[in-house]
Amino acid sequence: MAQAVAQTIHRDPALFYWILFPITVVMILTGILRHYATVLMQSTPKKLDAKAIREQRCLLRGINLRTNASVLSPQSFQARKAYFISSYHSGKFLKEPENKGKPPPNPMTDPAGMEAMMGMMKGNMAMMIPQTLIMSWINAFFSGFIIMKLPFPLTIRFKSMLQSGVATQDLDVRWVSSLSWYFLNLFGLQSVFTFILGDDNAANQMAQQMAQVNPAAAANLFQPGQDPDKVFQSEAENLEVLEHEWILEGVEDRLLEDLA
Repeated sequence: MAQAVAQTIHRDPALFYWILFPITVVMILTGILRHYATVLMQSTPKKLDAKAIREQRCLLRGINLRTNASVLSPQSFQARKAYFISSYHSGKFLKEPENKGKPPPNPMTDPAGMEAMMGMMKGNMAMMIPQTLIMSWINAFFSGFIIMKLPFPLTIRFKSMLQSGVATQDLDVRWVSSLSWYFLNLFGLQSVFTFILGDDNAANQMAQQMAQVNPAAAANLFQPGQDPDKVFQSEAENLEVLEHEWILEGVEDRLLEDLA
């Protein structure tokens, strides 16, 4: 049986020193600079009053109930569910219950909303501008180079991810282009940034993206121009349609069956 011939490309060894190593070092240094730039641009958080903290924490309690409902007994879950649904509908946890039913203030005229929007804008700029400059730098000087070959086999689905900027259909999928090496570093340097800057760092690209889709993290701060009452009403609807399944139902019988 004939075996497939291994694809060989004769590359200049200097590509490691002039392309692969510089891209990696620039990505690490850029992440460190982005971290310290983000820290410098952060404004001192204002101290929240007791009513604002209560409003946020009560929303978090409803989200936590919905997320961890399976560990509660049916009686405990139904009691908590009824309490939160009734409180959310009545506006019991609102910071300003007298504004219930009124349109939210315009974030462009609200100082707190403007400050929150400026903070979000600063964070996006600190993340997008360096990456745009680095990608432009790689496209201008290193476009079209094949810099390394992975030592393990991969399926054809990885070809578009590993060979960006190299329009060659017959090239083995294990070969990595310079532009793809940038994307691999973009999401693969989290452990390096954690080792250098600690767990809570602004250079972690993946952590920032996960924080944007984490509902518990989003509940810590209402978005500018967002009506808290509508957020509570939405969470009440989520609790109303939630079907409870107790994971400890019949656990004694299951344990005895496993021990038998």
